Amino acid sequence: MHIAEGILPVEWAAAWFAPAAAVVAKGLKDIKKRSEEIPVSKPFMGILGAAVFIISLLPIPVPIAGTSSHPTGTPLAAILIGPFVSTVLAAVALFFQALFFAHGGLTTLGANIVSMGVVGSFVGYSIFFLGKRARLPLFWAAALAGVVGDLAVYLTTSLELALALHGQQPVLLAMATFFVAYLPTQLPLAFLEGAFTGLALRFVAERRPDILWRLGVVAPEGTKS
Repeated sequence: MHIAEGILPVEWAAAWFAPAAAVVAKGLKDIKKRSEEIPVSKPFMGILGAAVFIISLLPIPVPIAGTSSHPTGTPLAAILIGPFVSTVLAAVALFFQALFFAHGGLTTLGANIVSMGVVGSFVGYSIFFLGKRARLPLFWAAALAGVVGDLAVYLTTSLELALALHGQQPVLLAMATFFVAYLPTQLPLAFLEGAFTGLALRFVAERRPDILWRLGVVAPEGTKS
């Protein structure tokens, strides 16, 4: 998901900053409100921010795409603290990764925030919500959110690359080409992220269900895994 520095033309790199900034701004407001209403969320935001940073700092290069492949951590963060706050955590992680580790770039930061932060968070959160509505066990709702959220990040990155670099090819064909390039490494990682997300939620539900209640993730009667 880390689109490297210089891969996107200037106009496309700049264009992605607008939607990224809008969601991050809303996320910052949510952080302030959530911290006041649910004090227990403060340490969780710190822990999840560190988790997103570490999980997404393990890149596997995808040479023909000019990016790297790895788990994201944003579906889990979004489930626990909401998609807007999760986007802020992703933005912070991506900024420091680009600044100190050369993973991604500063000019491509907006595009990377949109794919990993916005799309990963909102898709993962939505899938988890739909899983709960369908009365899936907590583990499976979270696992499905992890798998689909992870793949959605890379589908979005493929679109970002295709829009900027499709040349004479149709955009959808270029997008499919980039996405297929990701699949050999990303599909196993997506299932790994799904398993991790499901196990993490089940662990918290079994050991400290009160945390999930206070965060509004599940109702007291909905923590069975």
